Amino acid sequence: MTPTHFAFSSTFLLGLTGLAFHRTHLLSALLCLEGMMLSLFIALSMWTLQLNSTNFSAAPMLLLAFSACEAGAGLALLVATARTHGTDRLQNLNLLQC
Repeated sequence: MTPTHFAFSSTFLLGLTGLAFHRTHLLSALLCLEGMMLSLFIALSMWTLQLNSTNFSAAPMLLLAFSACEAGAGLALLVATARTHGTDRLQNLNLLQC
């Protein structure tokens, strides 16, 4: 495993473990998801460059566009949650009480 592959896989796994174990605030969960998406974007970009193929050159841009949409939707949910519940703590959110 090359050092670049190790760096990309470790950043993805760090984001995944942060999402799995440190879910106290909605903002921290969104930041972990964003870190995972950025590591996937960089890994996909490096994979496209290593293949020297133009067939997959649009795939990283498509992933980046979906990542931006995910970030926008997550921030909208964060604002809506903070307005209705007064906090972004995930323990205070109960889907059964609307």
